[in-house]
Amino acid sequence: MTVTDKDRDILARTLWAEARGEGPAGQIAVAWTIRNRVNDGKANSWWGEGYTGVCLKPYQFSCWNKNDPNFAYLSGAKPIPAGQFAQAQKAADQVIAGTAADPTDGATHYYATTMPKAPVWAAKAKQTLKLGHHVFFKDVP
Repeated sequence: MTVTDKDRDILARTLWAEARGEGPAGQIAVAWTIRNRVNDGKANSWWGEGYTGVCLKPYQFSCWNKNDPNFAYLSGAKPIPAGQFAQAQKAADQVIAGTAADPTDGATHYYATTMPKAPVWAAKAKQTLKLGHHVFFKDVP
């Protein structure tokens, strides 16, 4: 699969919005969740195609919802702090290139522990990793 500059940019923006408080390890874990969706056999029909399609799939990554406070930054209406964005770009590059190992063991889902309650799907899925304020899962029904 060819990864475009737009794919890299959208992935980095998603990492910044979803995991900027987690540091490099947390951003790499979130990026791998996205990469696992990109590489999943269901990619075109369910997750979306490529990094851009997966990240922008409606209601999959809440930061891209127009009512999310992060959306103003992701859309370019407000600037993302340069240092924070550079860290997200580095994590995106490492995962796209495969130079950072997948700490999630193939996870395709995660949720933030700061949510009031766990998503319904988490009860029947296999937890693969808890890192910072995120819990990662695979085999989600």
